[in-house]
Amino acid sequence: MTARVLVVDDVPANVRLLEARLSAEYFDVVTAMSGQEALTICDRAECDLVLLDVMMPDLDGFEVCRRLKTSPATHHIPVVMVTALDQPSDKVRGLEAGADDFLTKPIAELALIARVRSLARLKMVTDELRMRVMTSHEIGIESPEREAVADTGRSGRVLIVDDRPSSYERIASTLATEQAVEIEADPNEALFRAAEGNYDLIIVSLGLENFDALRLCSQIRSLDRTRNVPILAVTEPDNSARMLRGLEIGVNDYLMRPIDKNELLARVRSQVRKRRYTERLRDNVQISIEMAITDGLTGLFNRRYMENHLGTLIEQAAARGKPLAVMVLDIDYFKSINDTYGHDAGDDVLRDFARRVKRSIRGIDLACRVGGEEFVVVMPETDMAVAAMVAERLRRRIASEPFSISQGSQSLPVTLSIGIAALRGQDDNAAALIKRADQALYRAKRDGRNRVVPDAA
Repeated sequence: MTARVLVVDDVPANVRLLEARLSAEYFDVVTAMSGQEALTICDRAECDLVLLDVMMPDLDGFEVCRRLKTSPATHHIPVVMVTALDQPSDKVRGLEAGADDFLTKPIAELALIARVRSLARLKMVTDELRMRVMTSHEIGIESPEREAVADTGRSGRVLIVDDRPSSYERIASTLATEQAVEIEADPNEALFRAAEGNYDLIIVSLGLENFDALRLCSQIRSLDRTRNVPILAVTEPDNSARMLRGLEIGVNDYLMRPIDKNELLARVRSQVRKRRYTERLRDNVQISIEMAITDGLTGLFNRRYMENHLGTLIEQAAARGKPLAVMVLDIDYFKSINDTYGHDAGDDVLRDFARRVKRSIRGIDLACRVGGEEFVVVMPETDMAVAAMVAERLRRRIASEPFSISQGSQSLPVTLSIGIAALRGQDDNAAALIKRADQALYRAKRDGRNRVVPDAA
């Protein structure tokens, strides 16, 4: 794995030592001798992860971390604080400043490398999501960055998997002041519980009796429903090998027993915040995808999606020897609706028209608005005769019930014309199929509108 690690320390010997260790593991290393220099490098997005010394003369590590984590531009960069301070209060102070971990000197090399690898992996996932939503502002989607900075990490849903009552009761009582906590004492049921619960964090004891806790962590990480849920492992101080193995298979964070209550609260808040941030990013990606392929007014698929998807449907129909039909629909005299009643009334008609179309077709049919008052419905496994019946039923439904508009209590009579074409064997294609349906629509318009005209084979 290649990642760029920023080492921040005002002591040159410490910088050289960490640089040598990380370079040996094929990480790219950049260095800073002061807190201000580190902030500048991070602002320029020139690192993937920060190893940050606490004791520095200008800005100490706590303040540097706080500034990084409260800036929308840098809050997603993982920070590991490295220090000779070994009091629990120092660790909690670092975690509350937003640090992802707090390593005490002298640092165990295996622990350092495992932690850096784990956080670098997560950073790569976050960067991929952030890259996909970079254009969100252009299409009107609010960026999740400021919301993430303001998130307190409280009121999350936490599942504790632990089979020792004395252990899980202490953890649960501590977290209950800030989180909604559930307990699963049977490891055999934990995976099912995790998959069904929509949790923000899963805490797993690595000391489960008669059950491999790391296997459970691996299963949680591999299951679709739980793949992105953070895992916080709780382990004994002499169990560092299993803890390091946990980081390799996807555990996000860990706690050593005896558990410091404030450290537990701080680490849980941190993981809940990260979970919510990545979920907001994923939601933005999904919204962006939906906006790219759907029509904003009617909610139907747009022309771009229809053109891409129709070719696939035709290939499938040809390969299976199945029929396929296309309807091209056009609302009659729609321009006069806009001219007489205004564009808001026209939008009301289009929205209601789209709803009626969706109610009149099957779930496997593809309904699209391709522009203005023109719509296309693609009907897999449908021959011309059946398509004509569906089209006639839709035409009657539109004509029989006037359309209401929001301005006043007025109702408008609306009709439509429909052209139909069907697939003509394996050599047919999307462009030819749509062209024939368009020509049939033109004949419907020419012959007086409010009618269905099949393509003349």
